Amino acid sequence: MTRMTEQEAWELDERVTRAEIDLGPNGTDFLSQREIRLMGLDNLSVNYLMTKAETAHKTPAQIISELVKEKIAAST
Repeated sequence: MTRMTEQEAWELDERVTRAEIDLGPNGTDFLSQREIRLMGLDNLSVNYLMTKAETAHKTPAQIISELVKEKIAAST
């Protein structure tokens, strides 16, 4: 494996430094899925939340909040 030249290293540094971080829609990357699974939800619930969050461009917490508000509104 050949070593980078100093110019190549600076170009790589510039590209990495200026790169946009893409975590997926509304934080639906690996860590977000892992955190939501730590809440003790079953796979069906996790999959539902993640799918709804991705299609609605919202966070899983926003989806849960909406579901709770709908349930409260329906019971009053």
